[in-house]
Amino acid sequence: MPIPFLSTMRYSRRLFLWLVGYSLLMAVCFTVYQYRRETLFKAEELNGRLQMVNESILAEIDTAGINRPITLATPYRDVFPNLRISVISLKGNILYDNTLDTLPHSNHLSREEISQAIAHGRGYAVHRHSVSTGSTYFYAATRGAGYIVRTAVPYSLSVTAMLRPDYGFLFFMAAVMLLMCGIGFFATRVIGHYILRLKLFAEKAERGEQIYDTESFPRDELGDIVGHIIRLYASMMSSKAEAEREHQAALKEQEEKVQLKRRLTNDINHELKTPLASIQACIETLAAHPDLPAAQRTAFINRCASNAARLKKLLDDVSSITRMEDGVTVIAKEPLPLNAVIADVIDDMQPKAEDKGMMITSHLDAAITVNGNRQLLSSVFHNLIDNAIAYSGGSEVTITCQAFTTTCAITVSDDGTGVSPEHLPHLFERFYRVDKGRSRAAGGTGLGLAIVKNAILIHGGTVAVELRDEGGLTFTITLPTI
Repeated sequence: MPIPFLSTMRYSRRLFLWLVGYSLLMAVCFTVYQYRRETLFKAEELNGRLQMVNESILAEIDTAGINRPITLATPYRDVFPNLRISVISLKGNILYDNTLDTLPHSNHLSREEISQAIAHGRGYAVHRHSVSTGSTYFYAATRGAGYIVRTAVPYSLSVTAMLRPDYGFLFFMAAVMLLMCGIGFFATRVIGHYILRLKLFAEKAERGEQIYDTESFPRDELGDIVGHIIRLYASMMSSKAEAEREHQAALKEQEEKVQLKRRLTNDINHELKTPLASIQACIETLAAHPDLPAAQRTAFINRCASNAARLKKLLDDVSSITRMEDGVTVIAKEPLPLNAVIADVIDDMQPKAEDKGMMITSHLDAAITVNGNRQLLSSVFHNLIDNAIAYSGGSEVTITCQAFTTTCAITVSDDGTGVSPEHLPHLFERFYRVDKGRSRAAGGTGLGLAIVKNAILIHGGTVAVELRDEGGLTFTITLPTI
């Protein structure tokens, strides 16, 4: 059952009180034990001296008889003044007493010192009142051949002082007690400080607060435990905060993807309207005027075919981007000779370049191997070369490929008119056009450079664009090699 007034105290003070109580109990027990031991030692010492007297008296009795025992006490009167000498038979009767004129008739076998002497040869009684003399004595008895000699000294000041224990150890115990209290006070203060810090820590932890405990701890086991607990909680809270930030980032990324898909859907819808409207107008015109001249009918049919091809290219590009965004982990990759892939694309695009009066030149290292997807890498260089042919207005497209230790760098440059600097940050955005009318007329979808960027990112590379000092653009691609 808890003690009411202790339950309201701080733990360190309660611990100190318990420690003081425990120490006081130990000190009292030791003091009582030492007091009894010291008293017994003093009594044994006095008994030993009286037993020597008894032995001398027994020797005198054996030599001279019991007729004049009163003279036997004479040699010891200087040592023990008022020494009382009694001779008692083994049956307990008083045969002689130097302090009594009339011998008592009471049997003394029940006396403590007499019963001990009969049983063990010697005995003593520390403090007993004598009915015969009316005084209090210290008795010592010794059994001889047919007699028991008993000597007794009255409790005078000298005898009381002789039997009194040495109280010096009491002062020593008091000093030790004070020292223990002082040590206990400082020890419980330290422990109380730890417990207080743990209490404050627990309160903050319960409220879910962030804890940054920078106060140092003493280098002991308890300090290490408290420090480990606080650092563990701080680490846990830091991990929780980091997980929360990652969760928020994931939610934001997911929201951006949703917004991006919504914007992509809106952009696709907008891009589809123009070719669909053109196809619809041509078909309606052909249906409404079946008697149109053959040349006009052919022109309308060619326009429908051109817009249908544009729709197909737009849908193919959208499909490519969607596949790259939603299926990065399922896109198959294999070791590919990059220079061969680029060479195949150049051979495929060369006729289109010649039709535009342009030429394609290349400077490729002999053997560069990458881990990639042939279709995606081919689409990258198809789009870059096709854009240069369709929009640069130059006369040459130059492709270089250089190998390094773990990477390779590919550049696709043209010598055309380039673009204004403000357009450079937006060239890889979906459906971004520098000249909307011109790009639509050329059959562009506005997704080519977006496809290039996503395909390069899937392969663990980077792509950048910059203006050439002599005119035109340079696209620089880096890819890891194997």
